[in-house]
Amino acid sequence: MDNDSTGRILSELRRWIASAPPGARVPSNRALMAEYGASPVTVQKAMHALASLGLVESRPGVGTFVRSVPVKPRLVDYGWQTAALGSPHSRMPVLSSTQRAVAPDAIALHSGYPARELLPERLVRTAIVRAARTDAVIARSPATGLPELQAWFATELAATAPAGVTPPTNRDVLILPGSQSGLSSIFRALVGPGQPLLIESPTYWGAILAAAQAGVTLAPIPAGPDGPDPDDLARAFAQTGARAFYAQPTYANPTGAQWPTERGLAVLEIVREHGAFLVEDDWAHDLAIDTDPRPIAAHDDDGHVISLRSLTKSVSPSLRVAALIARGPARDRILADRAAESMYVSGLLQAAALDVITQPAWRTHLRGLREQLRARRDLLIQSLREHAPTAHVERPPVGGLNLWVRLPDGTDVERVVRDCEVRGVIIAPGAEWFPAEPSGPYIRLNYSGEHPDRFPEAARVIGDVLRTHA
Repeated sequence: MDNDSTGRILSELRRWIASAPPGARVPSNRALMAEYGASPVTVQKAMHALASLGLVESRPGVGTFVRSVPVKPRLVDYGWQTAALGSPHSRMPVLSSTQRAVAPDAIALHSGYPARELLPERLVRTAIVRAARTDAVIARSPATGLPELQAWFATELAATAPAGVTPPTNRDVLILPGSQSGLSSIFRALVGPGQPLLIESPTYWGAILAAAQAGVTLAPIPAGPDGPDPDDLARAFAQTGARAFYAQPTYANPTGAQWPTERGLAVLEIVREHGAFLVEDDWAHDLAIDTDPRPIAAHDDDGHVISLRSLTKSVSPSLRVAALIARGPARDRILADRAAESMYVSGLLQAAALDVITQPAWRTHLRGLREQLRARRDLLIQSLREHAPTAHVERPPVGGLNLWVRLPDGTDVERVVRDCEVRGVIIAPGAEWFPAEPSGPYIRLNYSGEHPDRFPEAARVIGDVLRTHA
């Protein structure tokens, strides 16, 4: 039997266990086979999953029962570490809700990564094999990255630059082990502890975390479907004396919004007037749906824009390769921070990533990806409209991986999240994407995950939960 059959049995047994008294006997494997028309292997997989979750216990020769007493691990006192470590620099959670592991039968709408079938798996596998046959498998990479990969990123940005703008050179490109490390270096090297950083609200939770870890003071700027109001931004620069603004002008996480070209140019002009930097997180460059990416960095040739572009979401989470494009002394300060933290990025990963993105099949893959993301986005939106009408999407995202969903005023979001999880639907509470207090009750739903055929089921659960909370 396939994984769907196992998941169905597991899901129904978990619902039964939730209402069964401790010690209740679970139906025998033979009874389950008859009830679900499943093979012995399928039933055994479901029972093994229940046991691994700590929900049931097997008694040889007797049967399987709902666990009555949780297994208690040995208690160790780590209190001494509290004194040794002192107060934390940041009160952010250890893991974001988007990083949680969930049961195999759950409908996972919380993750920030695309499903396996949306990735160029064959290209990646072939590229890794080829890279393993080269010197990259044992050689140390230059601190700034493989020259060929630097050239590719520089050429990509230059291709979108208007006439009269001097494009970046290969030297301006630094290869990173993912864009998250780039954010940390930028905030440490260009902003500094205790200094203000302007940041969109809502925005990427990882940027909020990186800023907190760097000791940076955040100054939120409200951002609507078309980005921040330039007047609000200008006032914030004047009031705070900030020298940097972090933003996602293209397919923002969590909203999927894209700034109009005029808005981006207005923001760039304000940044120039205040002698500041725009940190442009172009994480979703390859995840377009209804529009094409328009990086603001393509309009900058005097070093005001620090651009980040990642391949992690579009190529493979295992190939954590990204690029940072910066000019002048800012580039040198960031490079010094990167060298102190990681020295260099694995040449093997860089070679494999370069192989993938320079194959003709890469462009073909991106065209197909656009259509698949559009179909999944539209299916989830339609499912919410039909089954959860009070869950409101202000504007469908034009790219990216997520829906930003407004819930009715007064909704207890954390409770909604918990109640949905009890029924097997995992969603992310929106508070993590706000650098200060949330402006309303929101959840984020990823439409690029596994099993889009279960979107209507997930929407029904969300709708039912919201109705019980109304």
